[in-house]
Amino acid sequence: MEKENLRSRNWFGRTGKDGFIYRAWMKNNGIPDHEFRKPVIGICNTWSELTPCNVHFRDLAEYVKRGIREAGGFPVEFPVMSLGETLMKPTTMLFRNLASMDVEESIRGNPLDGVVLLCGCDKTTPSLVMGACSVNLPAIVVSGGPMLTGRYKGASIGTSDVWRLAAGLEEGTVNEEQLHEMEAALCHSQGHCAVMGTASTMACMAESLGLTLPGNAAIPAVDARRKVLAQQSGSRIVEMVREDLKPSDILTRAAFENAIITNAAIGGSTNFILHLLAIAGRIGVPLQLSDFDTLSKNIPLIVNLQPSGQFFMEDLYDAGGLPAVLKELDAHLHREALTANGKTISQNYQHAQCYNASIITNTGQPFNAGTGLAVLTGNICEQGAVIKPSAATPHLMQHTGAAVVFESIDDYKQRIHDDDLEVDENSILVLKNVGPKGYPGMPEVGNMTLPKKLLKKGITDMVRISDGRMSGTGFGTVVLHVAPEAATGGNFSVLKTGDIITLDVHNRSLYVHLGDTELAARKELWQPIPAHSTRGYVHLYTTHVQQASLGADLDFLRGGSGPHVTKDSH
Repeated sequence: MEKENLRSRNWFGRTGKDGFIYRAWMKNNGIPDHEFRKPVIGICNTWSELTPCNVHFRDLAEYVKRGIREAGGFPVEFPVMSLGETLMKPTTMLFRNLASMDVEESIRGNPLDGVVLLCGCDKTTPSLVMGACSVNLPAIVVSGGPMLTGRYKGASIGTSDVWRLAAGLEEGTVNEEQLHEMEAALCHSQGHCAVMGTASTMACMAESLGLTLPGNAAIPAVDARRKVLAQQSGSRIVEMVREDLKPSDILTRAAFENAIITNAAIGGSTNFILHLLAIAGRIGVPLQLSDFDTLSKNIPLIVNLQPSGQFFMEDLYDAGGLPAVLKELDAHLHREALTANGKTISQNYQHAQCYNASIITNTGQPFNAGTGLAVLTGNICEQGAVIKPSAATPHLMQHTGAAVVFESIDDYKQRIHDDDLEVDENSILVLKNVGPKGYPGMPEVGNMTLPKKLLKKGITDMVRISDGRMSGTGFGTVVLHVAPEAATGGNFSVLKTGDIITLDVHNRSLYVHLGDTELAARKELWQPIPAHSTRGYVHLYTTHVQQASLGADLDFLRGGSGPHVTKDSH
């Protein structure tokens, strides 16, 4: 590339005082003159000791740098806000949009020609991709990879077992000492969750969108091939800068449809919907909640991974990884969609092979004929709700029952295990005010632990409905993302204990047996919950966050501002 075509030359190619300032302070790192004439590649790093899934990223970044230097680029690593799913309160989803703003402005405001997005833990992938899309400089994703499968007393364990253990504590079949023993066995290597939770789903999303090199999604974090891929990605981003291959060239409508189809086939997290809608809003691709149902409806679950199945991410990698899955989906995909390596997605998977048909099945004889995702509509969810059929109980997919309503997460915690709570296995648990505005931030509390007295009877699943989210590692007949949420005063906000609700996944409906007149009368009496905060980011968030059906981005962040800096202070 000619020197004058590099964006970084607007900093390092200047003469006089401006050029002196830009170069001189960088030279305190021992950088020679000729480095400033190379493509400058930012490594956007979400390393943090408070984000255990990403704690190996310092090491991984060094391999990215090797690749950048190998291809003739100048690597510069920088930190951005990191979101540790397991530690951060009240919920990392509250801060996804804030992290995306950090990424966007860090990329735009600095002398970068391209960027490597180093991400792994749940919200780090969508926040980095959202921010990069709003700037639209050449970008490539490098995921951190899943941890190795946990082992405990000869058995495989993973994050999905957390929910079983929680139920076991309530039943009295598991004690604290056993939990303590399992902690080290569960997370015994670096990396994100070993199941098809949200982190793994996001890695698969990035690969199926075409934002990564082939095979990125499933290589375990501690596998040496993860480092090789990082180095290759570093080399490739330099080439992408020279080719001017940007996110907007890759993230077409076809790419988004490919990702939705892939998500259905792998049984990906329902959080996928929120993040893909937000990314589409940033890059300017029209995408609606209904598209997820239309594109997923005829795609069976072909990947046998927890929580919908049996195996783990390292097993998927050994079985052929995501390329083998994509090859099996060939007839359903947009084969000509462009990817980060400059090839089409079908060129990337044409030589892929499946090495274990128990893990990657085929569409003719799938692991589960049901799809991984369904979108519901009805008078409870006028703007939609979602459910993961592949992780649900078949006999509850068409169910009518009386609602047991909890007005908040605190109300739920206080009453769920009360022996006097009027509830049985046919009841439908309803949790309000855990949506984007209501909590705030939309926490992963939708897969509510069942009442202790029902667990002791051997009941393992009930229909549960909320305006919140569920961890990608979770399972059960759980309706999520109800929109409009309770905090906005829609029909969901006025449901009462005893109301009769019908869930019919086959017909994609969710409704309460109340007439419009009754619903309107209740809404006349509805009172909004008090504001969570009148200052800072939380106030900004609750004022501007959109509903789940639009991706829960901030309204003023949709679209992008591009790579141009409007003011020059020097």
